[in-house]
Amino acid sequence: MRTLTTDVLVIGGGATGAGVLRDLALRGIRCALVEKGDLTHGTTGRYHGLLHSGGRYVVKDPQSAEECARENEILRRIMPHCIEDTGGLFVVTPADDESYADRFVAACRRTGVWVEEIAVSAALRREPLLNPRISRAFAVRDGAADSFLATHANTDDARRYGAQVLTYHVVNGLERVGDRIIGAVCEDLRSGEMVRIHCAAIINATGAWAGKIAALAGLQVSVVAGKGTMVAMNHRIVNTVINRCKMPDDGDIIVPIHTVAVLGTTDIYVPDPDVYSITPEEIRLILDEGEHLIPGVRRMRALRAWAGVRPLYREEDATHDRDIPRTYRLLDHEVRDGVAGMVSIVGGKWTTYRLMAEETVDVVAHRLGVTTPCRTAELRIEASAQPAAPLRPAISHGSAARARFAILASPFYMLGHRLAEVEADDSYGDLVCECELVTREQLEAAIESEGTANLDDLRRDTRLGMGPCQGGFCTYRAAAIWHERRSARYGQAAGAAPATRLLTHFLQERWKGLTPTLWGDQLRQARLDELIYLETLAVDRLPEAIPDETIVTGHAAIATEAG
Repeated sequence: MRTLTTDVLVIGGGATGAGVLRDLALRGIRCALVEKGDLTHGTTGRYHGLLHSGGRYVVKDPQSAEECARENEILRRIMPHCIEDTGGLFVVTPADDESYADRFVAACRRTGVWVEEIAVSAALRREPLLNPRISRAFAVRDGAADSFLATHANTDDARRYGAQVLTYHVVNGLERVGDRIIGAVCEDLRSGEMVRIHCAAIINATGAWAGKIAALAGLQVSVVAGKGTMVAMNHRIVNTVINRCKMPDDGDIIVPIHTVAVLGTTDIYVPDPDVYSITPEEIRLILDEGEHLIPGVRRMRALRAWAGVRPLYREEDATHDRDIPRTYRLLDHEVRDGVAGMVSIVGGKWTTYRLMAEETVDVVAHRLGVTTPCRTAELRIEASAQPAAPLRPAISHGSAARARFAILASPFYMLGHRLAEVEADDSYGDLVCECELVTREQLEAAIESEGTANLDDLRRDTRLGMGPCQGGFCTYRAAAIWHERRSARYGQAAGAAPATRLLTHFLQERWKGLTPTLWGDQLRQARLDELIYLETLAVDRLPEAIPDETIVTGHAAIATEAG
């Protein structure tokens, strides 16, 4: 068994774990992170992408609202390249209680959430598809966040200060001697190798899985897994985050993120964060509620649906998951349970991940005798930390180059940056994914990056296959490029089997989110994908195809329904 030694082991490769790792590294503490999948494999990679202004919680959960309002400004300052400054609107629809609006504004003033009422006509000019029957509109500082890019940016920055990141390492056990935890035993899922990690402290930052990790040490952490389902539309039906001005409920928000708009979300308790499904009733509810904000949204093309599991920490009984506060809790198991060597950080929002990390590392650093203060709120994360090919200076002149420099001049993420790159470099012929404008160069850079194990990892790095065709035209191209690069690295052809496994695995991962939205244009798209992969390429009969019949049986059902 391989053995590693570090000062602090972070378990969990989502936003909080990555933020904790960066904070530890910046304070000069030896640290390593383990994650059972790819970075953002869990909840961080499965949320709607909202940078919270705090407005959503000002009435029901003012502490969370205050935290979000402060952290919103910090994140805009330290990693603007991960954030699109869309702004946000809270609107009163005919289905909403108009008296709530005044309570909302008063609560914003109390919690420090910036808000400004604007004329309904101004809101409709800003978002023409918005319900023309809204009675009031309030502007807030919501935004859209790229959680994939932000997590990689944090871990890349931590690596520059000496941190280690071990993806696809699942924790099978925690080593406990008496009343102290001294390490963890992990399995490398790619090689099967067992790894023992000795450390002075463990930080459990696994979100909805925190209870499972704590149980390995004989400890109890009560985490309520609240499933939130979302639906992505195939284009940006709005360019501003739109919220209904009401108490938080199901289906009351639309977030523009990259090339799509996300409608959400639900809140349903699930006993196990690894086992859940998406029902047709949830999709129907989200689209029906979306009609209050965007009339006609039910007739628009729904791209796919997915769900993430919120890590809600509950100490007392609550009648409904939405009654559980969205703020975070730091559990010091030495104080709470008499077991030294581990702390658990649970709850919170993506927007508050940095604050959660700061408070957690403060406690652990104190135990280690480290007095270096937190610097994560001041030190900017460089844009070059993004995993795909970084933006380069334009090599040509003319309108495309000027557009590119104009985009790069903005501190925030700009939707058109990829198109500006393609135009400036004249790299149309190098596009692998036309929907998301992913070039061969970007894909090759992601393939060569540390820890990348499959095409779904490339999706998180580059947005491969996240457009309307859902991988229909780019999956076989990406599999071929992967095969070329990996064969070149090892000096010999690896055979067809690895590429086949990559291809079928990615198709199945895309299929999971397609099944709840198979009607209209998306059904026709799925039928076309079936013709490409089953009828033409016969992927289910290729050597070493993954032995799973979901693609075959699912597409047979499509053919029957499509007639």
